[in-house]
Order: sequence, then structure tokens, then C-alpha cells
Amino acid sequence: MQALIGAHEAAYVGLHRVVHRGGSNSHDRKRADRIEEEALLAICSYPAISRGYRRAKAEYLLTTEARGELDLEEHMQAILHSMMRG
Repeated sequence: MQALIGAHEAAYVGLHRVVHRGGSNSHDRKRADRIEEEALLAICSYPAISRGYRRAKAEYLLTTEARGELDLEEHMQAILHSMMRG
């Protein structure tokens, strides 16, 4: 779980770096957005079996949601499917 969270945090920073970088083009922004979205979906999809993993996942996703980022239908579907696998 920590590796997935670390990957998403890095992708999130990378996305903001590209968006705010002068001279970035739409291709760069779309690519960075896709990478960040895939990293977030990996967390949503992760079947957190242990109590510690469930807590880490929930805390991270609540923080992410508070920033307004957990907004795609795919996010909720992935979370619900992960709960069925766990």
C-alpha cells in the first residue's frame, strides 16, 4: 500500500509540475494526468486485506477526496470492487 501511495504522490507532484511549467503542451499535460489517474486508480483498486492497509487506504483516499480529486466514476467502482476482493 505504501508503494502505491508513494507512486501516486510522485505522479501528483509530477502532474502539477507539468501543468504549472511554462511551455508545457497539451500532450505533456494529458500524459501526466493519465499517469496520475492510473496511480490513483491503483490505490482505489487495491484489495486492502489487513486492518492496517485498510486504514492507510482510507486515510489516503479521504485526504485525496478532500482536495477534490476522487471525482471519477471509475474511482468509486474500483473502490467497491476492491472491497469485494478483500
